[in-house]
Amino acid sequence: MMLRILRWIAIGLISAMIIVSAAYLWDMNRSYDRISGKSTVIPSPCGDIEFSEGGSGPDVLVIHGSGGGYDQGELLAQATVGDQFHWIAPSRFGYLRSTFHEGATFDDQARAYAYLLDQLGIKKVAVVALSHGGPSALLFAVLYPQRVSSLTLVSCGVASSNETAQLDANQKGDTLTAIYRYDPLYWAATRIFRSQFLQLLGASGTVIAGLNPEQRELVDRIVDYMNPVSLRSAGVSFDNKAKMPDERIAAIKAPTLIFHATDDALQLYRNAQFAASTIPGSRLVSFKRGGHLLLAVEEPAIKNQTEKHILEHING
Repeated sequence: MMLRILRWIAIGLISAMIIVSAAYLWDMNRSYDRISGKSTVIPSPCGDIEFSEGGSGPDVLVIHGSGGGYDQGELLAQATVGDQFHWIAPSRFGYLRSTFHEGATFDDQARAYAYLLDQLGIKKVAVVALSHGGPSALLFAVLYPQRVSSLTLVSCGVASSNETAQLDANQKGDTLTAIYRYDPLYWAATRIFRSQFLQLLGASGTVIAGLNPEQRELVDRIVDYMNPVSLRSAGVSFDNKAKMPDERIAAIKAPTLIFHATDDALQLYRNAQFAASTIPGSRLVSFKRGGHLLLAVEEPAIKNQTEKHILEHING
């Protein structure tokens, strides 16, 4: 009797492993197919630069956050500006097919943007950045003021801090960096423990529970589009270690619009406060809830104001 029970348990475990393995392989194959042949790669002094572009109209450089790539940039473009603008979405250093080199800085990444725009024959752009796309976007505006008509920051990291709350956020970043090294680990964390993973991304349980179907769809796409994470892990590690812009952003001349949630537990609200108090003439739009999922929670408001901000300053 006991042997029969053990046999059925073994059969059940093996069956479960087969099902889980099949689901993992199916998702990974879809992820690799999704990013295969959909982007362009050009050589540059800093290595290969991968990007995609779409839409038509005024030029907008769209800069993805940690765990992203040009594909997350495409999601960001659709959520903030749509196809009435010509958007350019590069993969930052260490993401997908963009080269990472040891000793790289966010300044180097900003110079890579300038090189890319040169190759595309674009002299001036509006810039929209998400999360840890913020540091290189800010430094692009610092280093190339004549090339930035406007700057929009969505839940962006800006400055370093030794405050206790920031140390907690840094621990989240360290944990995410470890998860992003391995495709099976990230897949399991996001398929089996998605709610806990979203909390690790800086959203409270209340925010997660309150997502409506449209908001949830964008969140799910952002999370799923991070597969395969092994092709992004070098970029995530770079983001987690590179020096932040800090006080240097006081030199920014571009009209700057800042969106941030006060309950963001990954890129803390103090980043937005610092940017607003340091960048001359900048405007801060705060939301009481949304956490680090603010883009999904407040997409219509963010898109509406971003489009207006870009168009108001497009000839600046």
